Amino acid sequence: MKKLREETVPYNTGWAGELKKGQVIRISGTTTVDFVAFSIQNLRERFDQARTKVYNMKIFISAGDKLMSKSNQHLMTIVEDTYREGTHDLQKGTCSGYRFQLAKQEGRLREYYHRDFKDEEIPDHGCWENLSQALKPYGIAPEDIPSPFNLYQTMKIDGVTGRMEHTAIRPRPGTYVDLKAETDLLVAFSACPDLPVGGKPVGVAIYEP
Repeated sequence: MKKLREETVPYNTGWAGELKKGQVIRISGTTTVDFVAFSIQNLRERFDQARTKVYNMKIFISAGDKLMSKSNQHLMTIVEDTYREGTHDLQKGTCSGYRFQLAKQEGRLREYYHRDFKDEEIPDHGCWENLSQALKPYGIAPEDIPSPFNLYQTMKIDGVTGRMEHTAIRPRPGTYVDLKAETDLLVAFSACPDLPVGGKPVGVAIYEP
């Protein structure tokens, strides 16, 4: 593949860019990445967690699986996935500054993130704000940002009770996921603050066949 663009996205910031049909975006990192996608032809045609799970008939998706829109359009295909330590998440929404403060007020930071925090360690923003800022130039209102495909966010899910728990399982250095655009797309992601383990920068590259 021919590399067209490559960047490093700093910790707890967002990134957005356009993909032509057939192009591949590679997202590499050792931290959670909240990823969303929109059809360029109709920005209201966007990635949908529920449709994606039903189409693939599973809650953990990987190489060969498709990302779907709410009207069941194929937006992307995962063409390569080198994450072997855990699974990607299709259950959670985005973190946010308000979410962190609410957990603090309720005394539930340890319950959610399995460690204690000093006040200065609690971020004033998260993936919600990062995606909102990255997508603002494209006219995407924050409330129109879908719940994301959470790359590298391994969740422990009880199959009987449905209870979810965070884990500290994350990728080894050099891990990446390649996603191919099945139509012209606007894509965006957030390099999550990833409170259970601490966020890190995320690498992004765009290729064409």
